Amino acid sequence: MNYIDTNKAAWEEAFDHRRPAWTDNTLLRLKSEPFAFFDSDLKDMLKHMDFHGKTVAQFCCHDGRELLSLMDGGAAHGIGFDIAENMIAHARDTAEKAGIANCAFHAYNILEIPEQYHSQFDFILFTIGGIIWFEDLSLLFKKVSNCLKDGGVLLINDFHPMVNMLPLPGEPEYNPDDLHRVVHSYFTKTPWIDTGGMGYMSTLEKSKTFTSYRHKTSNIVNALIENGLTITRFEEYEYDIMIETQVYEGVGFPLSFILTARKGNTRLCGATLFKKEGEDEGYCKPRPLSYRGCRQQAAGVSLP
Repeated sequence: MNYIDTNKAAWEEAFDHRRPAWTDNTLLRLKSEPFAFFDSDLKDMLKHMDFHGKTVAQFCCHDGRELLSLMDGGAAHGIGFDIAENMIAHARDTAEKAGIANCAFHAYNILEIPEQYHSQFDFILFTIGGIIWFEDLSLLFKKVSNCLKDGGVLLINDFHPMVNMLPLPGEPEYNPDDLHRVVHSYFTKTPWIDTGGMGYMSTLEKSKTFTSYRHKTSNIVNALIENGLTITRFEEYEYDIMIETQVYEGVGFPLSFILTARKGNTRLCGATLFKKEGEDEGYCKPRPLSYRGCRQQAAGVSLP
C-alpha cells in the first residue's frame, strides 16, 4: 500500500469521526455569506475575478464547502475532486440541500483524474494543506496543467513553507516565551508522519497514518515552470490559516501565501490577468517572459 492509499484510509477514518459541530453551520453560511469559507484576502481576490460562464474545479476539495461557496462568483459549472469517498458523499449531500445544482463532486486520486477532464477547466483551486499530500509536485502540477484550458488559471492558498521550520504547540521544542526560534531545517525532505487524528475536525486521539511532504518555495515554483504554468502573482502574509500556528501571528514570519499561475507562455507579463478598480482589465507594457513589470497592486485576476 502506498502513501496515497494510506492517506485515503486515514482521511476517511477522520471524517467518519468528525466533531458534530464541524458541519453544523455549513448550509447556513452558504446561504447567508458570499464566499463564506475563504479568508478575507482570498475572498477579496475572488470577488474581483470574473467567473461568469466559466468551469471551475477544486482539487483536494475536502467536504466541498469551499467550492460550493466559490459558486457565488457565478461560475457555470464546478467540480470538486478528493480522494476520500465519504467526504465526497457529504459534499454531494450538502450541494443538494443548498440547492446548488451546477456543482458536482467525484472521488479520485488527484494524480489519476481521468483524461475526460483534461482541458476542461478555466480555473483550478487548491486551499490550505492541499499540495502537501503529494510527494512529487511536478506530477501534481502536470495533472493541473492537463486539466486546465489554454489560458486557464491556477490559484493556491496555503500555509507558507517557512511554517515547516517552526515548532508547533504540543511539540517538545515549542517555547511560548521564544517565538522567534526555528528548529527544523527549511531543506528537510523527510515526510511528516502523523497518527494524531486530524484533531481540528476529528474526535480521534489515535488514528491511521497520515503522510505529508514539506516543499520549499522553489519546489513549488519550479514544478509550475516545468509544466507550462506562468506565475502571475505571489503574495505572502504574516497571518495564519492553520490553527496550530496562530501563536506566530505578528511575530514577523510569513505564515501563508496566495499564488496564481496561468497555463501557457505569456509574453505580456500577465497583462490580461489583473483587473483594476473601475476598469475592465489592468494593463502592463509587453515584457518578454517576465511578470515583474505587472501592476501587482491591481485588484484581481481575469479568467480566459
